[in-house]
Amino acid sequence: MIEPKVLKGFRDSLPSQEIVRQNLISKIQNIFRSFGFVPIDTPCLEYSEVLLGKGGGETDKQMFRFQDNGNRDVALRFDLTVPLARFVSANYAQLKFPFKRYHIGKVWRGEKPQKGRYREFLQCDFDIIGADNSQSDFEILLLIHTCLKSMNIGSFKVLVSHRGLLNSYLNINGIHGKLDEVLRAIDKLNKIGLENVISILRDEGLSDSDIEAINTFISLPKDDFGKTLNLLSDILGQEPEEIIRLRELYSMMIECGIQDDFVLDTSITRGLDYYTGIVYETLLEKMPQIGSICSGGRYNNLTGLYHRDCLPGVGSCIGLDRLIAALEETGSEIVRNSRYADILILKSPSFTQNPAATVLREAGLMVDCYCGDKGAGVQYAYAEANNIPYVVSNYENGLFTVKEIATRNVYENLSLEELVDKVK
Repeated sequence: MIEPKVLKGFRDSLPSQEIVRQNLISKIQNIFRSFGFVPIDTPCLEYSEVLLGKGGGETDKQMFRFQDNGNRDVALRFDLTVPLARFVSANYAQLKFPFKRYHIGKVWRGEKPQKGRYREFLQCDFDIIGADNSQSDFEILLLIHTCLKSMNIGSFKVLVSHRGLLNSYLNINGIHGKLDEVLRAIDKLNKIGLENVISILRDEGLSDSDIEAINTFISLPKDDFGKTLNLLSDILGQEPEEIIRLRELYSMMIECGIQDDFVLDTSITRGLDYYTGIVYETLLEKMPQIGSICSGGRYNNLTGLYHRDCLPGVGSCIGLDRLIAALEETGSEIVRNSRYADILILKSPSFTQNPAATVLREAGLMVDCYCGDKGAGVQYAYAEANNIPYVVSNYENGLFTVKEIATRNVYENLSLEELVDKVK
C-alpha cells in the first residue's frame, strides 16, 4: 500500500478548517466588493522568465521551478503581484484604469515551514493599478483596517513606512549603491534580531559608522506618527515628497478616526525588490510572534517589465493561513461558530425529508438531510460533531419538533414558517 503522506510544508484541509477558510473568504470578498474592487484569476504556472528576478535573489531560490513535458522552463507563482503585472500588460486594451482588483489564490514558496507559515498557502490580494497618489495609497490602508476590524481579531497595528526615506537617508550619510542590500537586511530584523542584521551588513561591506547610522534610522521613536514625521524632516533637512505623502496619509487617517491603529515605523522595508514607495506590515498586538498577517506597498515600475506603458501600482495581501492560525490561537468566535448547515433533518421511515428541506432552503437556510442508516442517537451526535445548531426530528400533521443542540431546548408543533423564524 502507498503511504498517504503529504509533502513537508503542505497540508490537507479538513472540513472544519475549510469551512472557516471559506467563511473568511466570503467575508473578505464582500468587503473588497464594497470598495469597488473586481475579481480576476491567473494561472498557477507561469514561464519562469515572468517570475524570476522580480522579488529578489532569495525569492528566486524559493521558487518551485522545473521543465514541463514540452521542455518549457516554468515555475509556480510565488505571489499574486507579479502575475498581476503580467496580467495587466497582457490585457491592457480590455481594462479601464485605475484598475481595482482582488485575487484570492494559492501561491508556493520553498521556504522553511513554521507555525502559520507553509510552502503552499493562500493569499488574498487587493491592488490599484494606474494611480499614484495619496488617495490610492490610503484606500488600500483603509481596506486593510476595515477587513481586520470586521473579524474582531483584537487590537492590531499597521506599521507604515516609505522606501524613499531610507534611500534619502543613506545618500545623506554617504552610503551609496547599497540600498537593496540594506533593505533586505533590515527586512529580516524581526526574524533574526539586530545583531544578525548587523552581521549581514558587515558582510555586505558596510563600515561600523554606516551601520550605526542605519541603526539610528530604524530605531526612531514609534509612539507618535506626527512627531516621527517631524523628526524625519529634521534629520533629512527638508520636506521630501516621501514625507509629504506620509503627511497626507496621516491626515486621512485622522479624518476617518483610525489613526491610533497606525504606526510610522522606519524599520519596515519589505524584502521584495519591486516595492518603490509606501510599504506596510500588520501585527496583532497579542501575537506579534506570528508575524505580519497583512503586508504590501507601492510598486511603480513592475508593469514596465512587460509593457511599454509603465503603470503605477499599490496593493496589499492578507495571509489567510497565518490569519486563521491567529484566530485559532485566540479562540475567535469566527472559528468557534463556523458551520456549514443551520439545520439537520433526521432520517425517519415515516417522513420524506426533501420537501421540507426544499422549503427551508428557499427561505435562505442551510439544510443537511441525514442520509445514513443509523439511529437517532448517532444522528444527533452527527449534528454536534458538525456544529449544526438545530435538529428536526418528528413530523406529524405538517408540524415539526425541533431540538436546539446547545441548550437542549425542544420546540414542538412548529409549522415550517415558525421553524424558519426560530432558526433565523
